Amino acid sequence: MEEIESLLTPSVQKNLKSTLTQINTKIEGMIGKIENKGCGILTDFENIHRVFNKLQLEASSFYLNSYLSPYTDIFEELTIAVQHLSERKHGGLIVVKRDDTLEHLMSSGIPVGATLSSALLESIFYPGSPLHDGAVLVEQNTIISAGNVLPLSKITYENKKLGTRHRAAIGISEESDALVLVVSEETGKISFAFNGSLYPVQSGSPNVN
Repeated sequence: MEEIESLLTPSVQKNLKSTLTQINTKIEGMIGKIENKGCGILTDFENIHRVFNKLQLEASSFYLNSYLSPYTDIFEELTIAVQHLSERKHGGLIVVKRDDTLEHLMSSGIPVGATLSSALLESIFYPGSPLHDGAVLVEQNTIISAGNVLPLSKITYENKKLGTRHRAAIGISEESDALVLVVSEETGKISFAFNGSLYPVQSGSPNVN
């Protein structure tokens, strides 16, 4: 994600450095325990894993909004929508067009042509809606279409088989510069796909962080 490293604000940099310093201190403590044949190593591993996860979620949330903001003036509507979908465990798949053309990578969905809004996105992905299983295409401040079918990736993530939504999110991000928001119907967890990789996003507020 080197292209937006320069967007790291001083406060974000300070937070990331602080967390990494905590991790480094814990690791040094573990080395000392090993040298002294001490115990409690497994507990330390668990604590470090928890801190790493928190760090990844915070960084991913920051990068998500940094990637979205240059391509839509109302990206907050996207983050509010996925937060609400997450809370209700309603699956969602939203493709945000950036610079690359996407028409050849997805089947023609149902034209929408409406201003981007969280309420409309939530209604599209409401269970039982005719369009809830497909992907929504967003360009700038407009919902272009819904019910789109995307190419599926064959990648596995953390040695786990991915569901169709996640495979579709990664699939189109492998072949374009699109950013794809995905909400799991089973867990409610929010992720985004970019450049063929999947990143978890911290939920719990309208800013998805």
